[in-house]
Amino acid sequence: MEPRLDVMSNPTAGRILKHLVATGKALADSSLPAATQELVKIRASQINGCGFCVDMHTKDATAAGETQTRLNLVAAWREASVFTDAERAALELAEQGTRIADAAGGVTDEAWENAAKHYDEDQLVALVSAIAVINTFNRLNVMVQNPAGDYRPGQFDQFG
Repeated sequence: MEPRLDVMSNPTAGRILKHLVATGKALADSSLPAATQELVKIRASQINGCGFCVDMHTKDATAAGETQTRLNLVAAWREASVFTDAERAALELAEQGTRIADAAGGVTDEAWENAAKHYDEDQLVALVSAIAVINTFNRLNVMVQNPAGDYRPGQFDQFG
């Protein structure tokens, strides 16, 4: 599969990606647990069919010490016993936030209240932002058809 655009070498794309990556760095500096951030990025990417981001975030999570069992079960998190209640709440929010067009009311009050039981206001800001940013990256990669499989952790540090 060949990408429709080479966003890695396009100057305009580089300027745009620099800001998106900066958002990711702000999220990394937040108090939202890094493991939670990777889990929601993986789940949103699975829903959106973004192989590029699934590849990236499973590899980043592995490099950060995430277990293969948990990574294997992200898509089936409801039936898996390996996630905390807080992670489950974040995954539910990620699913509903990613599927806004599929749900008449967007994110339900129940999903929001469940997340708010586990995360303080700053963490909720980070969680909502992580979901929004990964959805942006997913859409970019799906539209330009960036292929998956060759990502190496740290590969895009030059954009930061």
